[in-house]
Amino acid sequence: MVDCGPIRLTSGAVIFAAFSLMGVLAIQAAQTSSKAVEASHQDRIPVGTILPVVLRTSLSFDKCMPGQILRGKIAQDVPLPNGSKIRKGSNVEGHVVEVSPATAGTGSKVSVQFDKVYVARQWIQIVTNLRAMAEFMTVLEAGVPEEAPSEGTPYDWLPTTQIGGDSVYGLRGPVMSAEDTSKVVGQSVSDGVLARTNAKDGTKCRGSLEGNDNPQALWVFSTDACGVYGIEHLNIAHAGRTAPVGTIVLASERPGVKLRNGDGLLLRVNAVSHD
Repeated sequence: MVDCGPIRLTSGAVIFAAFSLMGVLAIQAAQTSSKAVEASHQDRIPVGTILPVVLRTSLSFDKCMPGQILRGKIAQDVPLPNGSKIRKGSNVEGHVVEVSPATAGTGSKVSVQFDKVYVARQWIQIVTNLRAMAEFMTVLEAGVPEEAPSEGTPYDWLPTTQIGGDSVYGLRGPVMSAEDTSKVVGQSVSDGVLARTNAKDGTKCRGSLEGNDNPQALWVFSTDACGVYGIEHLNIAHAGRTAPVGTIVLASERPGVKLRNGDGLLLRVNAVSHD
């Protein structure tokens, strides 16, 4: 047997080993940091938070395919519990999950998920359901004042009507309920409205969830807006609140239905495994 004696490393080998160890430690630290940041962002976007989204891609029920990417933009600053915001213009992304073409006697269905939002320079995974959606002309009309400006009434003071019927009395003015015109339900801000959601009788949309009673960024929608506005022959067959959680099923009894660039959505952050 040969005794090789102690192993001696050259200075080059020592330096290489040291740099290799530093690389491994850096990768582990980055992975740990990434998980910690992701967890912190999940905490920052609590269940019940409304995400107002304007679509930036179109979707044809007759031509779409599973895997097709859907893109949108946050339409109004979304306030978060720690005092920060998801800024207006932040990217939102989703995809088509399943397509069920129309057959004799049945309409078509398209299942989609909106599951990513870009916050603080990184994509954050989310689970959302769909509260309301509106055709792009309906969205535009919600921002048009009900009367012409005059010398004594600046444009910013003119009243407008939200999708769903709530009235907005000018920039920074009160938002009044469509159900009770004497009731203040929110306040107008520069890019939309901030108000607490309400549950309207006869609809499945809910009010505050999981103790999240903060004013929500409702953009051009009313506090109790629920369902589809202005898009004919389209309905929300499954909003994604219950299993399969996060999967939104849109149904149409006629061919040719499309979602268009500029259509508006009210998504709501959902619990991962329960309603």
